[in-house]
Amino acid sequence: MSTPSILLIDDEEIMRDVISKLLKKEGFNVLTAANGTEGMEVLQEEAIDLVLLDLMLPGKSGAVLLPEILDLDPDIIVIMISAYASIENAVEATKKGAYDFVTKPFKNEELIHIIRNGLRRRSLELENRRLRETFEKRFAFQNLIGKSEAMQRTFDLISHVGPSRSTVLIEGESGTGKELVAKAIHNCSPRSDKPFVALNSGSIPADLLESELFGHVKGAFTGAVSTKKGLFEIADTGTVFLDEIGTLPMQTQAKLLRVIQEREFRRVGGLENIRVDVRIVAATNIDLREAVERGEFRDDLYYRLNVITIHLPPLRERKDDIPLLAEYFLNRFCEADGREPCTLDQNALKLLIEYDWPGNVRELENAIERAVVLVPEDGVITQAIFPRDILDSTSVSLSRLGLSANGASLKDLVLEFEKNLIITALKKAEWNQKKAASMLKVNPTTLNEKLKRLNISIP
Repeated sequence: MSTPSILLIDDEEIMRDVISKLLKKEGFNVLTAANGTEGMEVLQEEAIDLVLLDLMLPGKSGAVLLPEILDLDPDIIVIMISAYASIENAVEATKKGAYDFVTKPFKNEELIHIIRNGLRRRSLELENRRLRETFEKRFAFQNLIGKSEAMQRTFDLISHVGPSRSTVLIEGESGTGKELVAKAIHNCSPRSDKPFVALNSGSIPADLLESELFGHVKGAFTGAVSTKKGLFEIADTGTVFLDEIGTLPMQTQAKLLRVIQEREFRRVGGLENIRVDVRIVAATNIDLREAVERGEFRDDLYYRLNVITIHLPPLRERKDDIPLLAEYFLNRFCEADGREPCTLDQNALKLLIEYDWPGNVRELENAIERAVVLVPEDGVITQAIFPRDILDSTSVSLSRLGLSANGASLKDLVLEFEKNLIITALKKAEWNQKKAASMLKVNPTTLNEKLKRLNISIP
């Protein structure tokens, strides 16, 4: 490790000599300047890790010089020193980016302690940046994170698919990052500087969905007080991302098929055919083949969408990525909150790896954000910080079902198991009964009867 270089900017020659000798004795490389102009010249010519900056300088004061130094090198550590210190001076300097404020006369060991802490912070920040850059090169792709074989194959597929015009279908459970994949495909394509327009089909009422997609003309329906462009017009020459494509009504499916085949459509209530050049990327968290078999999805639309399929595995099937994702989210939320980097202790990391994450990456992200908010001053995240559902896990053990040394009713245990299984499926389906029924391979009517019989309420 190279010797840290410290620049001392102070107009008092005797102070420069005393501090220089002290710092050199501690093994630091020391440079000095008598004023701000000399100091800035040194900073432009030499690699400096830390600056000791006197507040009262001839010409430009230390308070004026501070932001100029940080503009030149945002990572540099600046410690203000002054014989005329006040709380107001210290607060103002800290607001402008100073690491600390030391009052003359000071104790030698106090100054050295502050300097070493400042250098340690700089070293940590630079190391975090280096790791982040390494991480981005090796395991990140267009904001997607993963080192598992499954994610590396996904990155590979996106790289090959992106430059083409082909329609893409992304399959995966809720929270796996399907929209991020769609954006990555768009960003890898010749359309990257054109619009990327996303629509969650399941979140729009059926009677408004066609207006959102295709637009409408004035007077087409009650409330249509003016002509409005739809998402396909807005996204012309770009990409349209249709999430939860499996929830589209049959009538809308037919119109979407026409857009894919003919590259044209009509606004709701309109007579004019409007031509567009859009790439369609669709996503689903249900099995569209099964939906076709049930008569809930058009087979011709399914084959049009299923030109290239990208399957995103759930987080429980790529445990190798959990430490990487946790570290990524930790750094992101700590940085957003303007706080020192946090760390996970070994037991907390083990807990995250063992948990099955029914909400996938989205649930992990939320859990880490919560942990960063609640982390104690030492910055170490322990198991206790995570919510009860993670600590208890969603797996159903015999002890949780009530099986003790005294035994239990088999019928009661089976009912309790069934209840927990249904609740887990509902949570994964974001409390959508139709999706949960599909996951459990039962008829929606059957599931509804079980909800009543087991007294399960939908939030």
